[in-house]
Amino acid sequence: MASRRLLGGLILSFALNLTIAGEPPTTVVIGTPPQPVWSQLSGQQQNTLAPLAKDWDGMENIRKKKWLGIAERYPSMKPDEQQRMQDRMREWANLSPTERTKVRDTYKDFKQLPPEQKQVVKQKWEAYSNLPPDEKQRIRETSKSSKLLAQPAVVPPANSTATSTTDTSTGATGTPVQPSAVGGASQ
Repeated sequence: MASRRLLGGLILSFALNLTIAGEPPTTVVIGTPPQPVWSQLSGQQQNTLAPLAKDWDGMENIRKKKWLGIAERYPSMKPDEQQRMQDRMREWANLSPTERTKVRDTYKDFKQLPPEQKQVVKQKWEAYSNLPPDEKQRIRETSKSSKLLAQPAVVPPANSTATSTTDTSTGATGTPVQPSAVGGASQ
């Protein structure tokens, strides 16, 4: 009887081991499944997403999926919303990859702000949006935010001594400041 149990146990364990060893481990696909190339889009999708046509086939799948979701909702949008969406797509299509990355990073930073700071940024944006175009241009050319968003100057290594610099436009002198030392996204 004991030998029969032992034999049964050995057969069972052998069978289980074969089952486990015989099947390759299952893999989990993480990410967005492949999305259609431009030629596979419906006429309605191509019409809606027309500003993105030249970039479509080179886009990451997750971005294609996002735009396809927008194209799906597009027919139910009001005409002014549709026009705004088309304008934004055209603006987006005209940005360089570096500019797009910068916009995405700024958006991520904004989403992480506390609600109070978000409100301040929104109020400042609203005030800026209501300015006449020539005033907006003047602000873009002279404001410190445009200087903060400009390409950073080469900063000397931490072990070297900082030298004094002179701003030729204002004659002001100062020490170079790293962008991370400038506080607040709402400035």
